[in-house]
Amino acid sequence: METEIVPISDSKKQAEDLARAGKILQSGGLVAFPTETVYGLGANGLDAEACAKIYEAKGRPSDNPLILHVCDRAMVDTIAAEVPPMAERLLAAFCPGPITLILKRKDIVPDRITGGLDTVGIRMPEHMVARAMIRAAGVPVAAPSANISGRPSPTTAASVLRDMRGRIPLILDGGPCHFGVESTIVDCTGPVATILRPGAITREMLAEVLGGVKLDPAIVGAKVVPKAPGMKYKHYAPNAPMTLLEGAPSKMPAAFRRQVRLLQGEGHRVGVLASHEVCEALRGLVPDELLADYGAQGDLLTIASRIYESLIAFNDTDADVLLGEGMSDAGLGLAIMNRLHKASGFHSIPV
Repeated sequence: METEIVPISDSKKQAEDLARAGKILQSGGLVAFPTETVYGLGANGLDAEACAKIYEAKGRPSDNPLILHVCDRAMVDTIAAEVPPMAERLLAAFCPGPITLILKRKDIVPDRITGGLDTVGIRMPEHMVARAMIRAAGVPVAAPSANISGRPSPTTAASVLRDMRGRIPLILDGGPCHFGVESTIVDCTGPVATILRPGAITREMLAEVLGGVKLDPAIVGAKVVPKAPGMKYKHYAPNAPMTLLEGAPSKMPAAFRRQVRLLQGEGHRVGVLASHEVCEALRGLVPDELLADYGAQGDLLTIASRIYESLIAFNDTDADVLLGEGMSDAGLGLAIMNRLHKASGFHSIPV
């Protein structure tokens, strides 16, 4: 199968390209598309056989649920059995946007995409191309990230092609993703909203709207039945094993120099994913091609937008071990640390 990348930039050709993507989805095929978080790998969310192709293309475990993407509020009601008041408040406050709500599902939603649960994740993406494609398809679109399962999620069309070449017919290229980490997932089926996966809609933002919110134990590494994508299996991992250094930002440069020297003394080629401050401290000790500068300490939006592409880039180097810099879990830091912990298998060193 040939995989074609179609840039969505020419307004005159855009309608034609989106109609083509919609027809592929209607006929049971797969399309990769941009969102404000990461690129998704979409199929008709009401067609169990089409959704099975997502699992096949990604090599994804069959009990890992998929999210259904909708284009508007009316489409939510076609797949959700009920929308409780807390969910209505979140829809009003954050949709369209980088948030997924776990709601009780209607029977029209195939068991294939829910991992055997009676709930479904529903998301209304902010990206105009994503919503226009869903509208063209006329159905909710099931879509995990458009990568081989377990690898870093793609935030550019080129990264999608790296994993999906020959596996899908079409990639809609909407440019780099804005946030760079997947949507916040909030379970709205209990008495208190529970964050199952942190993202750009932070717990502080959710608490301001709802008055209170809980964190699921899986976020800190507890083993659970997966209620949503990204809860059970190792995710976001580069080829080389990674260890995080966690502690005070001011102590990071010296700590990284010690750890790099230790690993190099053992014969390792060390790659580093860290702040600008740490990378500058490692100049001359670590080759430039093995230094991934994810932005200044504290610049969380920049860090979030860069971590996946940086992790992917290490796969094209000869690094056999990686060191990553941790940070506070306040605000967007919770989502970043969740992804870094998953990528490292929760292997970290306190500084």
